[in-house]
Amino acid sequence: MATHVVVIGSDLRRATIKVTPGTYLIDVLQEACKKLSISSDKYILKQKQKTVDLTVPFRTSGLVGGAKLELVQKSNTPSAVQIGLQLPQPEAKEVPGGRLIKKLPSDLTLWGVLRQLESGDASAGRNINITARGVARTSGGAASGAGQLYYETPILNIMGRDYTTFEDFQKTLAQLGHNSGSVLVRLTFKTTDQTLFEAMERISQLFNDTREEPSVTPAAAPVLESKDPFEPVSVYLAPSNDTPAAALAPAQESDFTPTVAHAKLHQSQLQQNSRNKRLLSDKELEEKAAEEQARVAAIKSVLVKVRFPDQTSSEWQVDHSSTGAFLYGAVRHVMADPALPFHLVLPGGSSGGKNTIKDDAGPKHRLIAGYKLQGRVLINLVWDDEVPATKRKLPFLSANVAKQGQAIKVPELPEYEAEEVTAPAPKGESSEPKESGDVKVGKVPKWLKLGKK
Repeated sequence: MATHVVVIGSDLRRATIKVTPGTYLIDVLQEACKKLSISSDKYILKQKQKTVDLTVPFRTSGLVGGAKLELVQKSNTPSAVQIGLQLPQPEAKEVPGGRLIKKLPSDLTLWGVLRQLESGDASAGRNINITARGVARTSGGAASGAGQLYYETPILNIMGRDYTTFEDFQKTLAQLGHNSGSVLVRLTFKTTDQTLFEAMERISQLFNDTREEPSVTPAAAPVLESKDPFEPVSVYLAPSNDTPAAALAPAQESDFTPTVAHAKLHQSQLQQNSRNKRLLSDKELEEKAAEEQARVAAIKSVLVKVRFPDQTSSEWQVDHSSTGAFLYGAVRHVMADPALPFHLVLPGGSSGGKNTIKDDAGPKHRLIAGYKLQGRVLINLVWDDEVPATKRKLPFLSANVAKQGQAIKVPELPEYEAEEVTAPAPKGESSEPKESGDVKVGKVPKWLKLGKK
């Protein structure tokens, strides 16, 4: 029996969507966003402040006919989704439990999910062919004769829906309604009439790996490819003035005076810290760790600036594969004397503490995943104790690197006039003129007071 639901946008516009018991709520979201002329990738559905599960049909969603659903913009940061891929026989015999399990970001396509799961990380080192399978078959179905390999396409069954075409595999997990939690994907294969060679050509066109994009560059590409990875992005000379530029900037008295907003913020923080908070459950801790893992995975690169003892500095662009050993090697590449021992310390850290980056190429010492670097990071270089004082006074950068150095440009702060804040009048005084005589304004006369009985 057909019914309808009402989807309300953030601008209070409404869209009435007809549904049947078998209509999936992700289709409701897409149709509502199409009517409201907005992108469905940026929104989720909520009812009474509760997120609606978009992966289930209307029959099992718990909604009633005429239900009002709200369009809410979802977070730009992709969340982690635990994928369980159920393998068919005989591939299931090679994997414990017959299932590949891995946490992946919600903005990953179905094809990317298959590529991640067949790489061997989720199957204890065993590489399982899922996306490039071929079946030998003779032409015309004859028992013997010339033949060739035909492509065997994967078929994914997710929550009762089959995804079989390359266009389906281009959809992300979020577009299918899976923004968090866990998903079970049942995998089967089907032999197509397309040869393996033709299928691989089309796959290379539709699912071009982003790692191959830098090869399509202008004529200067061979020079960029042969560039030393230890070469810094930029080199900065030491400041000419001994006084920091921040200390020379003019300051107003109002810059150090707390405002009413500061007082309210401080008061609210005190109230929040004084309240008892329950400890997170195991599920909440797992979700928090998964969100953190997805946030780190979404970081593409980090700009690391290393400040040397003579106040010169250099910058390097690092990615997920860069480790502490890479950063130490990059610093030694620009040193005048690479044999001198040193260590790199993150801001706020002490020598030998947890904030010291180790000269190690292990997976635990990756700069982004291990040391949680993001955005732009400043790292200080500190000499080891055995470095003599005479060596410390020498220039840090080599001559050819120092030639590339540029002065640090400090932006000039715009001048502004401090606004005069008028202090409120004391409660005991009034800005209105007093009446003549000894009687004050607002005071009840004695003759009007009620007498005691």
